[in-house]
Amino acid sequence: MNLNPRQTRLLEQVRAQDVVSIEHLANTLSVTLQTIRRDVQLLAQAGLLARYHGGVRLPTSTTENLAYQQRQELNAQGKQRIARAIAQAIPHHCSLLINLGTTTEAIARELLGHQGLRVITNNLNVAGILAGNTSCEVIVAGGVMRPVDRGIVGETAVDFIRQFRVDIGLIGISGIEADGTLRDYDLREVKVAQALIEHSREVWLAADHGKFNRPAMVELARLEQIDRLYTDAPPPEPFPALLAEAGIDCVIAP
Repeated sequence: MNLNPRQTRLLEQVRAQDVVSIEHLANTLSVTLQTIRRDVQLLAQAGLLARYHGGVRLPTSTTENLAYQQRQELNAQGKQRIARAIAQAIPHHCSLLINLGTTTEAIARELLGHQGLRVITNNLNVAGILAGNTSCEVIVAGGVMRPVDRGIVGETAVDFIRQFRVDIGLIGISGIEADGTLRDYDLREVKVAQALIEHSREVWLAADHGKFNRPAMVELARLEQIDRLYTDAPPPEPFPALLAEAGIDCVIAP
């Protein structure tokens, strides 16, 4: 479709922020809500945007994640804020299970000053980062390495993680849908993350604002299986009610 200047600016706003509310777009572009809704409908019909309740985002596939380098760059500042908040809450001398994802890798960087940690992970990037902390013991799961992001997946990794019971499980996620499900793309990765949840005394979810209302194919868990959520902005509707119903402590990283 041929975009007018306002629609071009609208797309630029969504590309810059990944997920944007209708109200924010109307305020930023100085137009009415009705005008934004008409623009969004046209852009969604053209496949340039994906709509969800109260907002829009860039269209994403339910079957394939973004490339690893794209995920590293996407909302890097928000992920760093989340990582810093999580690291501040993790005590010295505790045990952790850490799964795959660029956010969990950011957390690992923030743990380089911690003392006496024991970390079990299926993420070779996390292991490589924490190798810089000589006070941290890193235990790496065996299995099949996924070349795109150096993740260890498969039944061997699942069986390995089932040997442990740790203080805190730290998980990243590809999407949180409005029905309260946590979702990802690779069934092999999901099986490892499910074992992580089962073998952690507490489960902390690290998810930036772009993960809300993001679709993905495989169900990993439900919100009620999470003890604490760390994110970088207030969750959109309907998530505040879902989080409260699930009894999740939601921390907005400063």
